[in-house]
Amino acid sequence: MRPSSSPSDGLLGGLSGTSDVDAELSDPAVLQAMLDAEAALARAVADAGIMPAPAAEAIVARCRAERYDPGALGRAADATGNPVVPLVGELTAAVPEHHRAWVHFGATSQDVLDTALALVAVRALGPLLRHLDTAVDAAAQLADAHRDTVMVARTLGQQAAPTTFGLKAAGWLTGLAEARDRLRQAGVAQPAQLGGAVGTLAAYGPAGADVAERFAAHLGLPPSPLPWHTRRQPWLDLATALGGLLVAAGKVALDVGLLAQNEIAEVAEGGVGRGGSSAMPHKRNPVDSVLVTAATRRGPGLVATVFAAAVQEHERAAGAWHAEWEPLLDLLHVTGGAAARCARMLVGLRVDARRMRANLDATGGVLLAEAVAARLTPAVGRRAAHDLVTRAAAAPSFRAALLADTEIRAHLSDTEIAEALDPHRWLGSAGRFVDRALVAVRGADG
Repeated sequence: MRPSSSPSDGLLGGLSGTSDVDAELSDPAVLQAMLDAEAALARAVADAGIMPAPAAEAIVARCRAERYDPGALGRAADATGNPVVPLVGELTAAVPEHHRAWVHFGATSQDVLDTALALVAVRALGPLLRHLDTAVDAAAQLADAHRDTVMVARTLGQQAAPTTFGLKAAGWLTGLAEARDRLRQAGVAQPAQLGGAVGTLAAYGPAGADVAERFAAHLGLPPSPLPWHTRRQPWLDLATALGGLLVAAGKVALDVGLLAQNEIAEVAEGGVGRGGSSAMPHKRNPVDSVLVTAATRRGPGLVATVFAAAVQEHERAAGAWHAEWEPLLDLLHVTGGAAARCARMLVGLRVDARRMRANLDATGGVLLAEAVAARLTPAVGRRAAHDLVTRAAAAPSFRAALLADTEIRAHLSDTEIAEALDPHRWLGSAGRFVDRALVAVRGADG
């Protein structure tokens, strides 16, 4: 388990996480979630008429994390392979002797820890999704404000043709919004776990299924149709959604980092005093882009571990279940940090529309070669048009070469060449795509 402090309190943890998400992932938070599961169990068993109500009340009253030492529980867990066993021992000792037999009644360690991690995930997703909402809103504002701001589109690392910054931002927006939808769905689908030793809930007799439903209701989690001790789809859905968000945020970060390069300088991260270098006073590094990118490098390994652990034997796994705990917490940690930094990056992003246009014009109109070829094609055919324009594009001045080429001039006038070289006339459906993205996201939010 993690140290008692929040992951963001350490020397490096604050660079990958964010304090509000990490507060839900700290050792005290995980411990409280385990105790919440024990309290809900007592209530559910009492509701079913199996446990005396005073026993349930005594157990619930002692399910407060501040009564217990996470570090000591973690050290004691080495003897049993999980921290639930020593926690149950301490909780039992804290309860009056005549109620002790009812502590953890009918449950197994995995029930408590799986349910606790489901609670932790749901609680951590609250602040994480708020950061994501901010990022989505900021991307929407950028797409709206720059719907018609022309810039260079780049493919395979090279300048390709005109596009708009609004369309680029709309792509960020759509990726983030889709990731948000998947993460919300995964969050609300995290079920409580209660199956007892082998998934039969035999200790409760025929009331077992009812106890499981009451248990989930007390926790505010959905019940599972049957125990999922070795059916790990809830974790797979959560890991996939978190990994997808890292990809969506990473796309934004990568684009921002490339566009912020000095040679391009079309955007810059905001924030006074951010991005300094220890060696070079002139540098202003895109630190949010860098840190989000770092998170995307960690995510795939964590997701892969969750998937690798998902094939589990018989009714309870030996080792595979244990392998899930820390990767799940780490995945929530790095994804929370990425969401917060992506939001800050987009909210403060400075867009230089003049520089975008200057970069577009720097190649003398050659980025409109496709537009010129399209105008020539009806007259000379596609292959001939492509060859004529390719020849002109190799000249020092594309515009001058077009105007001087007699074969091209036989079919295109000065006005037609000028129109073909106007980037605003070669944007296709860019504006409509931006509008669609905005309607889709704002309509869903509304």
